[in-house]
Amino acid sequence: MSLEPGLKGVVADWSSDQRAFKNVPWGKAMMWIFLLSDTFIFSCFLVSYMTVRMSTTVAWPNPSEVFALNVGGVDVPLLLIAIMTFILISSSGTMAMAVKFGYEKNKKVTFWLLIATAMFGASFVGMQAFEWTKLIMEEGVRPWVNPMGAAQFGGVFFMITGFHGTHVSIGVIFLIIVAIKVRRGDLDHERPGFMTGRKGRYEIVEIMGLYWHFVDLVWVFIFAFFYLW
Repeated sequence: MSLEPGLKGVVADWSSDQRAFKNVPWGKAMMWIFLLSDTFIFSCFLVSYMTVRMSTTVAWPNPSEVFALNVGGVDVPLLLIAIMTFILISSSGTMAMAVKFGYEKNKKVTFWLLIATAMFGASFVGMQAFEWTKLIMEEGVRPWVNPMGAAQFGGVFFMITGFHGTHVSIGVIFLIIVAIKVRRGDLDHERPGFMTGRKGRYEIVEIMGLYWHFVDLVWVFIFAFFYLW
């Protein structure tokens, strides 16, 4: 069975990577592959959490009570978590604008937007550290024990939020590195070094944007499944 001439051309282009993958930076392709693999890991964590939550015979702690923040003598449910979520979602906005201004080669604005995104991320990690400290020091929660109910609560909480917090921390470090490179003009002159990319292209900013948006999206699922359920 012979192929039509037009179809033959499409097959030839795809098989030789001429049309589908031409001019696609390797860094961007590799980031998509990394994010896909990371999606499987976070999915396994959340499925494991749901399995443990539904199978345990001991009462599961009420997240609204566990993660309440005392303000003026009144316990406000999930106040800290809501602030953390707002900060992380806001950081997606600054990251998106950084990508936009990066491709417009506006170094000054791109630099400050990357720094703002990193500051949002650092604030999130700081609040998460406060949350961990409160649970460990005041509530006595450990990965292997939980005075408020099911012992598995501490294990899945520290595993899921710790793994996500590590991603945010790594993202903050790389955001600062990219911001410094933008400010120095490394992306314009293709200076040799780590995370530079092709001359005159701001692809590394977009690649960081892909990573950061993924981290934010994962938190939305963690927030929904762990804190609201």
